[in-house]
Amino acid sequence: MEQDQSFSEENNHGWQKVTYAKKQRKNQPGKPNPDNSRAVPNGSAEKNGVFKNLEKHAEERRRKLESQRAAAIYDDEDDVAVRSKKKWGDDENDDVTSDVDGNVKETNAAEVKKKEKPKKEKKPKVTVPEAAAKLDASDLAAFLSHVSGSYEGQQDIQLMRFADYFGRAFSAVSASQFPWLKLFRESALSKTADVPVSFISEAVYKISVDWISQNSYEALGSFVLWSLDSILADLAHQQTGSKSSKKGGQPTSSKSQVAIFLVLAMVLRRRPDVLINLLPRVRENSKYQGQDKLPVMLWMIVQACQGDLAVGLYLWAHHILPILGGKSGSNPQSRDLVLQLVERILSAPKARTVLINGAVRKGERLMPPAALDLLLHVTFPESSVRVKATERFEAIYPTLKEVALAGSPGSKAMKQVTQQIQTLAVKAAGEGIPELSREATGLFLWCLTQNPDCYKQWDKIYMDNIEASAAALRKLAEEWKELSAKQSSLEALRESLKSFREKVSGLCIFSCT
Repeated sequence: MEQDQSFSEENNHGWQKVTYAKKQRKNQPGKPNPDNSRAVPNGSAEKNGVFKNLEKHAEERRRKLESQRAAAIYDDEDDVAVRSKKKWGDDENDDVTSDVDGNVKETNAAEVKKKEKPKKEKKPKVTVPEAAAKLDASDLAAFLSHVSGSYEGQQDIQLMRFADYFGRAFSAVSASQFPWLKLFRESALSKTADVPVSFISEAVYKISVDWISQNSYEALGSFVLWSLDSILADLAHQQTGSKSSKKGGQPTSSKSQVAIFLVLAMVLRRRPDVLINLLPRVRENSKYQGQDKLPVMLWMIVQACQGDLAVGLYLWAHHILPILGGKSGSNPQSRDLVLQLVERILSAPKARTVLINGAVRKGERLMPPAALDLLLHVTFPESSVRVKATERFEAIYPTLKEVALAGSPGSKAMKQVTQQIQTLAVKAAGEGIPELSREATGLFLWCLTQNPDCYKQWDKIYMDNIEASAAALRKLAEEWKELSAKQSSLEALRESLKSFREKVSGLCIFSCT
């Protein structure tokens, strides 16, 4: 049988594919061959394997050629990229590596130059005592004389220039050398009381306070308020900085506040009444309220105490003590600060005598009835709510009670005070707290000894306060020998007792019917 050979026209890398017509005829459908499964094309398995190997070898060769072409293209691109780094006018045949090495050397040289740059010299740290030691009393006196002459009649400007003088003197003191906020928060009031006044000389202090006394209360009041606003602004600045540092931001530092604290302290020590004049504005403005501002307010009152102890107690009773009646009253830290201030006031030499003799100041009482009532409740609470601070209140209560009850017996002002205290005492006596009731009853009877009109007032409130009235009558009977000698009017007492019997009898008759 003849074999028809057909050659494909496609040239496959120099190899041609051979096709056998006989094989194609045998594989055509419709002519089954029972031995087809065992038939070997071209009559030989070896020949068929040869062609397969040739085809496989040709395919591998084709892939290899394509890989070489691709590699050649990439090499060309890399060469162009390297040559593009050369400077204009360089020889194209220069070695690429030499150019790269040159760039590396230039970079290393630049880095060396950067490292060799001299470091900026750090300014030496200046402490508050070091800056204060450089203050010259004669220079300060000459400066104040010049300011007073240059700005005559303009006390506001004079005070600002006065503050600027100390501002320049302490300008080199950084915030880290005067961390006043941390100091106020973490230190006892006794340790912050003389900061920063204790750092300056006596001569500088005397010249300053003598000049301050020449200014009006109005000008000094404006200056004190400006100083307080500046301190509170710095407080807010530091609090904002601490929050940002906790979040990962850079902490912001405030400028030194030494000068403002120093000048403010000297003003308050020389003119403590200025703070009393500002009290209504401070009390009504919310920006001066809050636990975070309490240490600053206490420090200011301590400065005023240095000039007038009575002013200090007045500010404590009217402005600081009421904190215990508010939301912050349950805060142990607030209670401690409130107690620290009054304990410092009462520990001053001859404090009791000074405060009792000055119990009334310009028509106002250092310890008004409302303050006594609040003090009464924090000193004699229920046994279940007693705290460590209770014992400290018990220690200061007797002296403060004497100040609250001091005055001229029989005077118009004292009559008003006794009636106010009587009203508060009768309510406290009826609260059902044994110790509080006992102390309040004693105050109630004291009012009867000071003012006959208190009997009339008792007669009016008797039926509404049966328990308190009964406690007062019981104590009056038990201590009659002592109390009878102190009564302001025995006749008024007899009339009151007669009225009470009639009211009780009428109540019994009404109940029986």
